[in-house]
Amino acid sequence: MISPVLASELTKRVVVTLGGEAVAQVKDTVFDARAGRVTGFTLSGRGLLAGPLKKSLPFCGVHAVGPSAVMIPGETVLAEHDAVVGSGEAGHGHVIGAPVLTDRGTEVGTVLDVVIEAGGSGRVIGFEIAANENLDRRERKVFIPRGDTRAVSGRALVVPAHARHYVTHDLPSFSAQVEAFEAHTREPAAGTPPTTDAPPAAEGGQA
Repeated sequence: MISPVLASELTKRVVVTLGGEAVAQVKDTVFDARAGRVTGFTLSGRGLLAGPLKKSLPFCGVHAVGPSAVMIPGETVLAEHDAVVGSGEAGHGHVIGAPVLTDRGTEVGTVLDVVIEAGGSGRVIGFEIAANENLDRRERKVFIPRGDTRAVSGRALVVPAHARHYVTHDLPSFSAQVEAFEAHTREPAAGTPPTTDAPPAAEGGQA
């Protein structure tokens, strides 16, 4: 079962070695929109040393993203700041606030947050978006699977049109929706929702 976590929830999460030493805290999540994964974290100190650190954490050095901490084998996995930031886009810089379009050209909302698979993959599984009336008649905050997301002109994000059939309004149920979406994407089956941009129903877990 996929365990989703919001990128914003990782801010200030403590970075702990497997030996139990707290060495830093997460300042920001660095996210590669085209690759669809987290490339690392910028860091800040803790307590009296709470300013930005010169070292950052590449995701290849992460042992696991847990519910309370980001676990690393040891401080030796930390890298120079530019090695991490230069490999992706800071989530709060280029992704948050970007419009979301389906691959059929319908705008469905704007990005509020990035949803990451907890553990050691760094995989981005979807986005929290402020939905417009094309996706949710009540224009609520919803979670939508990422699919094969593509950036358009460095700003808009494009998701498959059928992703809109696997939208949910709460994070705990999003893992099941992502798994169903990915199963449909791998093996389209008879009876699956059609790939249209028709406005969805207002109620229910799926939109």
